[in-house]
Amino acid sequence: MGEEETRTPAAGVDDIVEQRKAKVAELQAAGIKPYGAGFPDVSMIEEVRKLELPKEEGQAGPQVRVAGRLVAKRGMGKSIFADLRDSSGRIQLFAGKSDLGDAEFDFFKKIDIGDILGIDGTLFVTRMGELTIRIAKCTLLSKALRPLPEKFHGLVDVEQRYRQRYLDLISTPDVMKVFKQRIAIIREVRRFLEERGFLEVETPMLQNIPGGASATPFRTHFEALDVDMFMRIAPELYLKRLLVGGFERVFELNRSFRNEGMDRRHNPEFTMLEIYQAYGDCNAMMELVETMITTVAMKVVGTLKIDHGNGKIIDLTPPFRRATYHDLVCEKGGADWFDITPAQRVERGRAMGLDIPDGMSDLDVTNELYEKMVEPNNIQPTFVTRLPAELLPLANPCDDDPNLVDVFELGINGVEVAPAYSELNNPIIQRKRFMEQFERTRAEGDLVSDKVDEDFLVALEHGMPPAGGMGVGIDRLVMILTGAESIRDVVLFPQMRPQKSAE
Repeated sequence: MGEEETRTPAAGVDDIVEQRKAKVAELQAAGIKPYGAGFPDVSMIEEVRKLELPKEEGQAGPQVRVAGRLVAKRGMGKSIFADLRDSSGRIQLFAGKSDLGDAEFDFFKKIDIGDILGIDGTLFVTRMGELTIRIAKCTLLSKALRPLPEKFHGLVDVEQRYRQRYLDLISTPDVMKVFKQRIAIIREVRRFLEERGFLEVETPMLQNIPGGASATPFRTHFEALDVDMFMRIAPELYLKRLLVGGFERVFELNRSFRNEGMDRRHNPEFTMLEIYQAYGDCNAMMELVETMITTVAMKVVGTLKIDHGNGKIIDLTPPFRRATYHDLVCEKGGADWFDITPAQRVERGRAMGLDIPDGMSDLDVTNELYEKMVEPNNIQPTFVTRLPAELLPLANPCDDDPNLVDVFELGINGVEVAPAYSELNNPIIQRKRFMEQFERTRAEGDLVSDKVDEDFLVALEHGMPPAGGMGVGIDRLVMILTGAESIRDVVLFPQMRPQKSAE
């Protein structure tokens, strides 16, 4: 093999790639496979770090076999120290010429940062107290042609971090930690619900009538049936069909899709948890989500006080605050907000800086105030209850006021995390609300589908038990529990605007 690659400020990535391609050719000429076969029976570095070391100085430690990516290398004449990383952590390697012999030592010298290696060796502790593997044999498993981010300090360009998430994971251990926490959060959510008797189910992602939420769907075409279809915006109406069929406690961890904007709280493809409990209600869902969030937080992050930086601590200690939609709107819009005329509400809202175009309905004017001035200020966990019935056509009316519905929206850190309802199971009222919503969207020119979901209404007419239902935004929950401030930091591959090709 030739000399080690030149890595100077003047050496561009293309130069390094060409140098490494030359090394691949030299390896092959020397009978060494640059892209090896499997390397079985490896231990995770985290497991190796737990092994017991000999107590007497100079005594050889246990033999180990690990595999991972070389992320640092420091040459010292006839000795080389290096760092190997796998998904569980990092460990120091020591290559000594006297241990390996001239040929093997020369081979290790020419290994590049970024290469994936298999290492056989023995554990020992250096004089500086660093746990280290003394290499007995090094196997090249995959030759990296491209270099890692300079000096292994991680990616600085935020957009590059999202576009090349694999580099972000390699170079920034905290990023790997966040996604391991995400995996653990989802695992604990499943465990929590299963221990309470809920069954996990799957429902269609392709639907001929999008329902269960107010959102713009993605459209596609089913060639075999020659019909237009939609990617689901929510699984709600299918899960309710299961309540009709006799499944009394169900949940689905699902991918849903909404053809709308992207920002720190929204990704067009997202993970949602939907839960339905027959014979439950809004209060049952309130207890369920409060207990679930606090239980998962303690198991995964070990605390109910989550640090979001800059002195902001999200305190998940129960009970969460409870407040009505009416009271919160009056806090921001004025105690007389619901007593003044619609025209006065428009005037006041515009004076407050709200985006209120001519012709906006009175309901939407109030909801604009709620979404822009109330929701972003619900930093600590807050259950917002008793919302206007027109906003939520699938919810049961409040016993004392049919103009309000028995629901809550759980807001944390300024975002809605979990809406929940006492579900509407009256097929007569449900049909009326669907038709009103259908006619309203038709009049506004915002009609997505040209028909009401008759199949769901027929199912409801067979009798659906009273139930509590809830959706939980998993991406947003992960943001809260990990301290992330953008949804892109908790989605492995967030949607990005396509890059323009170089001219």
